[in-house]
Amino acid sequence: MRAQPLRGKTALITGAAKRLGRAIAIALAEEGASIVVHYRGSREEAQALCGELRARGVEAWPVKADLGQSEECDGLIARTLETAGALDVLVNSASIFLPGTLWEMRLEDLARHMQVNAWAPLALSREFARRVGKGKIVNLLDTRISGYDWGHVAYILSKQALWTLTRMMAVELAPAITVNAVAPGLILPPPGKDEAYLEALAGTVPLKRHGAAKDVAEAVVYLLRSEFVTGQVLYVDGGRHLMEQSDGPHPD
Repeated sequence: MRAQPLRGKTALITGAAKRLGRAIAIALAEEGASIVVHYRGSREEAQALCGELRARGVEAWPVKADLGQSEECDGLIARTLETAGALDVLVNSASIFLPGTLWEMRLEDLARHMQVNAWAPLALSREFARRVGKGKIVNLLDTRISGYDWGHVAYILSKQALWTLTRMMAVELAPAITVNAVAPGLILPPPGKDEAYLEALAGTVPLKRHGAAKDVAEAVVYLLRSEFVTGQVLYVDGGRHLMEQSDGPHPD
């Protein structure tokens, strides 16, 4: 029988009600972990997901918090501990992704992205370290951290900040806590787009195809299983980041 080091553990996944967060929650539940499903506005989706997770034989609790509000973000770890009784894993998956070029970006746009995409993971990770003291943290980045996103400048700056914070925290929180990251590439279409969007961009990926949410979830599971990996970024992008580094930014 395959060992399941996550069995009996409890994980808080931010932004778990939809998209990649949802896939990660299901993957961790299949490994035997109980899940705290964080959400901001997707109450029905969060409750439905908790039902699915409980059907897999684990505990699951929906917890609402707006990570763009400092008071709610700062209290999320404490509320998680009160609700679930324990916490072993933190997955910082919640993110905002709003359009804006270098010429269009305002200070308010940058601040909003930084608040949710970089500051919230840092604040939650520090509180996790203070209140829990040991465990594992995984941050969700973006394959373009090694390049440039022409159309989402505030977003990519916030993910690049989280990239740096991941490495900082890996050192600061060692040896009791490991901190790693997963950088997805062409996995899910943006809201409002469909499969055709992914197919049209498949040619920009060395493997000439797009991935799936389960590929990202499996990468997170690997990092949570490992006892001797910290400070790493695992690119789940079919090699796309290699193009960013060698050929410069791609104008999509």
